[in-house]
Amino acid sequence: MLIYKILLPAEWAAFEDAGRFDGSPFDHESGFIHCSSRAQVGPTALRVFADEPALVVAAIDAEVLGDSVRWEESTDGGLFPHVYAPVPRNAVTAVHHVAGAAEVDRALPDA
Repeated sequence: MLIYKILLPAEWAAFEDAGRFDGSPFDHESGFIHCSSRAQVGPTALRVFADEPALVVAAIDAEVLGDSVRWEESTDGGLFPHVYAPVPRNAVTAVHHVAGAAEVDRALPDA
């Protein structure tokens, strides 16, 4: 199953350089790496990243992450995938460079 992490371009560059992603400042505050399902990623982009001119959406193979992925309830009542470990680069199956939050759903393949 694929889960998705929305990143700023600088975060993606750091992810590639390090070979892993330890989380954004918001992820560190939360204690886990926030991800989304395919159905959630577009609305999440619009809600959280509406003012960003460019985004990178990493498709992540949740099976590679194993038990570090937990589906947990968010404040809106939906179940979201939260990752409780660094995400290794080899877990990323596709990278989508997107021109803003409104383009996320159109840029990603259907589930």
